[in-house]
Amino acid sequence: MSNTTLRNALVLSVLVNVGVLAGLGWQKLSRDGLPMPSGAPTELSRELQLSASQLQRWHDAEAPFLAYLRASNASLGEHRNRLIEAIFAEQVDRTVIDAEQAKIAELQNEQQRLLIDQLLQEREILEPQQRARLAQVLTQQSFGADNIEQLHRK
Repeated sequence: MSNTTLRNALVLSVLVNVGVLAGLGWQKLSRDGLPMPSGAPTELSRELQLSASQLQRWHDAEAPFLAYLRASNASLGEHRNRLIEAIFAEQVDRTVIDAEQAKIAELQNEQQRLLIDQLLQEREILEPQQRARLAQVLTQQSFGADNIEQLHRK
């Protein structure tokens, strides 16, 4: 084979790989990587009867929050798995267990702080009757990060 043929084959191979990766990335983003499009109503926003301007502000406030929550949940999962591996390792290393436990607690505290900040931000967007309805919805739900994210995505 000539150098030109090899170069063309390499370029074609790279283009196919980039296309496959782009397709997989797009599929993942469309499935679970992007927050609700700004301004699109959700089950919760319909429940709260948000006006168009409230809906826009709501989505603008929640997009970075949901992105952080997804990353934080992934990190919590990684540390949880490391903790389990350390607990059931051939040789138990208590310092590793304690470090993973401390990191999990730190991440959970940060999630709780950010959740409270998010709810305070949402409170400012809502009218008094909407606040009361949101409080009612939240007290009827379990208060985990996954549930809060699901409530905002529906």
